[in-house]
Amino acid sequence: MQLNIKATGPHVQVLSHLLAKNPENVYERSEKEAIVRLVYTKFEVEDVEVFLYAVPDPIELVRNAPDSYDITQYINDREFAASSLFLTYIKSALGTALNGRPKEEYRQWVDHLFPFEVAFGPIATNITDDTIQALFAPMGYEVEIEYGDINYQVKFKEQSSARYITIRGEQTLQQMLKHIFVLIPVLDNYKHYFLDEKEIDKLDRYGEGWLEEHPLRSLIIKRTLRFSPLIKKSKFQLSNKGQELEKKEESGEPKIKLNDLRYEAILSVVEKLPHKASIVDLGSGEGKLSTRLGFLSGVKEILAVEPSQRSQLHALERFEKAKRRAGFIEPTSLFGSLFYSDDRLCKKDVMILCEVMEHIDEHRLAAVFQTIFSHYQPTTLLVTTPNKEYNQVYEMQKEFRHSDHRFEWTREQFSSWARTCAEQYAYTASIEGIGEEHVSFGFPTQMAVFRRGEE
Repeated sequence: MQLNIKATGPHVQVLSHLLAKNPENVYERSEKEAIVRLVYTKFEVEDVEVFLYAVPDPIELVRNAPDSYDITQYINDREFAASSLFLTYIKSALGTALNGRPKEEYRQWVDHLFPFEVAFGPIATNITDDTIQALFAPMGYEVEIEYGDINYQVKFKEQSSARYITIRGEQTLQQMLKHIFVLIPVLDNYKHYFLDEKEIDKLDRYGEGWLEEHPLRSLIIKRTLRFSPLIKKSKFQLSNKGQELEKKEESGEPKIKLNDLRYEAILSVVEKLPHKASIVDLGSGEGKLSTRLGFLSGVKEILAVEPSQRSQLHALERFEKAKRRAGFIEPTSLFGSLFYSDDRLCKKDVMILCEVMEHIDEHRLAAVFQTIFSHYQPTTLLVTTPNKEYNQVYEMQKEFRHSDHRFEWTREQFSSWARTCAEQYAYTASIEGIGEEHVSFGFPTQMAVFRRGEE
C-alpha cells in the first residue's frame, strides 16, 4: 500500500508545514495491525516528493477473526491493496493536512494551489479505466493507469483488476487528500468495517466543495454508502435521475431477483425430467439451489459440491433449517472442485452448474467439461451463465458483472460452445433464456440443457 505525492514550483517546501512532518525525520507509527512510514524522498527549493506507505502484519489482520478458519485469508490481497484499510492506517499521518489545520503562521497556505502528481496503488477495482478517468477528470486531473510490468505465462495481466493510478493537476493539498480519501474506497469498493451513520459524516465532510457538482455523484454515493437508508441521509443524496428511479422502483411491484429467476428456471426443467432421482449441484455455494432441489418430488439424492469451506458451513446451516419442513431430502455436502475428478459424481441423473463456468479461466473449460461429459456422464446437464450482451442494459461501469468472472459470452458464443460440446460428446443441446428479455440484447442469463444421446 503506497501513496506518493510530488509537487514542483515555487513555495512547495511549505508542504512540510501543511503536512506537519519534518523533512529531516522519518515518520513511523504503529497503527492497529500495520506500521506506517512517511519519508521525504526529495526536498528541494522547487521540488518536493513525499512517500507514504503502510506495511500490515497479515497474521494480525486475521487474528481472532470469526472466519479465520477460511483458507482464503492466505490468498487475499488486503495486505497489499490500497483500500479503506490503507486510508485508516495513514489517516493519523495526514490528519493535519486533511483537516486543513497547520500552525497559525501557515494557515494562509491551506488554500494555495500546488501542481501535484500523486500516485497510489495497487488498487483492485472492478470498474473500467474510462470510469476511473471520469471520476478524477471533473476536478481537473489528468489520469494515468498502469497494470504493472510483470510477464506471465498465462493471460493474468489482461484479466487482472489491480492497477496503479497517477493523477496530475493543480489542487490545494487538503482538497487533493479529500479526493483520495473518498475515491479510493469507491474504486476498490471494499470496506473493512461496519457501515453506519459515521460513514455519512465522513462523506459529507470530505466531499464538501467538489462532490455536489460531480457528474458521477450517484455512483460515488452508492459505492460509498451502499444502503438506501444511509444514502437518503447524506446531504448529497442521489442525482434527480437516481431519485426518480428509486421512487419508481419503490412504488412498483416487488422486483424478483435474477438469481431467484435462475433457480425457478432450473427447478422447472428438473421437475419435468423423467430421471431426476440423483442430482449433483456443482459449485453449490451456500446451498440455496440445493435446498430448493430438496423439496422436488422424485428426488432421492443431492450432492452439493463446493470448494469453499465458509460457503459449505452456511449451506449446512441452511440444510438444517430446511429439515424442519416435511418432504425435504437433505443434500450431502461434499468438498470438491471442478478441477479434480470424483467418482462419487459419476452416472447421476442430473448435474447442474449454475453461474459457475464464468469463474473458470476460459482456456481451462475444455478440460473441465471433458471430465463432466466423458467421465461423469450425467443424463442431463444444466449450465447457466451471464449473457454479455445484456450488460448494456445495466449501464455497467465495469467489463464483467462480478469481479471474479474470468469471461462472459455473447449469445452466439454460448450457443456455439454448446453445439460443439453436444456434437463432440454425443449429447443434444437446447438453449433457453432466463429473466426479462430485451428486444435487442436478449435475456440476462442463458441456460444450456444437455441430454445424453441414448436418453
